[in-house]
Amino acid sequence: MSNNLALKKGLDVPIKGAAKPEVIKTVSPDIVAVKPTDIHGLVPRLLVKEGDAVKAGSPVMADKQRPEILLTSPVSGTVQQIVRGEKRKLLAVLVKADAKQDYVDFGAKAPASAAETKDLLLKSGLWVSLIQRPYGVMASPELTPKAIFVSSFSTAPLAADSEFVLANALKDIQAGIDALAKFAPVHVSVRKGSCFAQVKNATLHEVSGPHPAGNVGVQISHIAPIQKGETVWTISLLLLAALGHVVNTGKLELTRKVAVTGPKAEKTGYVECLPGTPVKDITSVAEGVRVVGGDALSGECLGADGFIGLFDNQLTLLKEGVEREWFGWAKVFRPSVFSSSWCYFSWLTPKKKYNMDTNLHGGPRAFVETKCFEDVTPMDIFPIYLIKACLAGDIEKMEKFGIYEVLPEDLALCDFVDPSKNEIQAIIQKGIDLMIKEMA
Repeated sequence: MSNNLALKKGLDVPIKGAAKPEVIKTVSPDIVAVKPTDIHGLVPRLLVKEGDAVKAGSPVMADKQRPEILLTSPVSGTVQQIVRGEKRKLLAVLVKADAKQDYVDFGAKAPASAAETKDLLLKSGLWVSLIQRPYGVMASPELTPKAIFVSSFSTAPLAADSEFVLANALKDIQAGIDALAKFAPVHVSVRKGSCFAQVKNATLHEVSGPHPAGNVGVQISHIAPIQKGETVWTISLLLLAALGHVVNTGKLELTRKVAVTGPKAEKTGYVECLPGTPVKDITSVAEGVRVVGGDALSGECLGADGFIGLFDNQLTLLKEGVEREWFGWAKVFRPSVFSSSWCYFSWLTPKKKYNMDTNLHGGPRAFVETKCFEDVTPMDIFPIYLIKACLAGDIEKMEKFGIYEVLPEDLALCDFVDPSKNEIQAIIQKGIDLMIKEMA
């Protein structure tokens, strides 16, 4: 073990509704959505039209600027509908799945070089699973990273248990690591005693601590901080296993166990399904419930009629908080409310889980400088100054205070603890978008 990272800063959000370690349903969806909006940096160009037949692994769209980058169908079937939004923005391609699946054969062969790995990633549509830092965009095929990072666990609220989800995919994970190691050294972060500590051909890092210790960005900041001009790639363990499956079998198989979580989940547990599966096929959603693809801090609001994303292995169901509470902040005793700053008595019951909802109990107000951001950010940056630099659009100060090291998810807890109720993740994303525009 090359590194033992024991992180102290952070916060585990005590929310009710963790998924029970059991598969409660297996879904074979009638309709599957291929969503280009899942990939930051992809400018899609359609390769199919309504009525076309596709196989699992067939290209559905390509990147306009780099046409070798493809987004492929997770199922075989017929293109039923092209969904567009405002200004004809391409939102999704809906594929009606066949009863019996037919796969594109990419050839079951371990890549012998970086060129062969790149070719396999591009043809299978898995190139989009590589996220490039800084900025968190789709990786560029023209660049070579200094390293590739994988986090084998998540500390986000109610996150899926990666060992339950992927314990039987160790062979595929190893094949994926071997393929990516052709590009650059691979670093894998694990929990103590994890089954994923068995992998070879990678540098292992044992990480402990509260959320966001499981975020790959936090791990990178302690293992190999990103300097100006450097590039690293990251890939989720879920899609690393999918890459290894293509290497071992020649077939693109994206089926995964999705954790159904949250205080308003009718039944918590895991559902076997594909990315692009309709939310309504996975779980029932009552009126007044928000469906989040991912965790409660940094996930995307999908809606009851939405489709699960390519990178998601969790759904979180939360009550839409619209009620006003009389004298809420002024009450001395609020046993049903969690406080990260000891304003109430939740610190007396550290193991208690709370029935949290989406209520902000107020709106944004003047930006108050406190120490709360530093207490939940286990990185060598100054979050308050970085946030202000992003608000001001000051590129020089953004560089100085760590914009190359962070993505919005790394400061998600700042959203949660901010007494001013500012949307910190949106501010950081605005700063990143400005950097991409001005530094391109």
